[in-house]
Amino acid sequence: MRFDVFTLFPEVFTPYLETSILQRAQARGLVAVHLHNIRDWTTDRHHVTDDEPYGGGGGMVMKPEPIFTAVESVLGASPACPLVLLTPQGRPFTQAVAYELAAPALDPNLQGEARLALLCGRYEGVDERVRQHLATDQISIGDYVLSGGELPALVVIDAVARLIPGVLGDPDGAWDDSHASGLLEYPHYTRPPEFRGWRVPDVLLSGDHARIARWRREQALLRTWKLRPDLLERAELSAEDKKYLARLKEEPGIEE
Repeated sequence: MRFDVFTLFPEVFTPYLETSILQRAQARGLVAVHLHNIRDWTTDRHHVTDDEPYGGGGGMVMKPEPIFTAVESVLGASPACPLVLLTPQGRPFTQAVAYELAAPALDPNLQGEARLALLCGRYEGVDERVRQHLATDQISIGDYVLSGGELPALVVIDAVARLIPGVLGDPDGAWDDSHASGLLEYPHYTRPPEFRGWRVPDVLLSGDHARIARWRREQALLRTWKLRPDLLERAELSAEDKKYLARLKEEPGIEE
């Protein structure tokens, strides 16, 4: 899958993209990230990309001309791929949205390379004409404001890339993650079996895969019930799941 990132600060991306999972994914040709400096499409000698807002007010606004020129030069006048504007005003980024953006890369019938373009805002944001006539989607990674869209773009790249087959060492790894099933993920343990008097739960040492699977499901339900009960309203729950949740409510201390 190819990501095209339009930004004023491409150097922000390099350290993270050249590390760990994303580095290996790029080396294996599973993911390609192309960074485009919007300043390269300015026409003045100072490479100005922002200006004061009409009507007054603090801060600066990113100008439409270099953004439109950059995007159309790379993607074409009628882009065939989504162009996502990273903005606090966008729709919330969730695991479901990550699956949505990764869907073309998961389609065995896709002709050509799956592609996603990301536009990083800065300062007070972008000229509204960019939002109205160029961006095809708007995404926010949370209800707070950052200095720019570079960190959100990295978040989107990472979350989407790990869904692409072959990117993770465990082919089922992404499907067990928190939020993949609508629940938070169950606890993990590794060696040693005892550390400072804290033991790994006996069930995980039992070798009984059916018991382990049931324990993990119950722990995922328990953790979600404790930390993010709102997720349970949307999760797909079996009759056994609902029975366990009812016991949690009726029998304090059952989780122990």
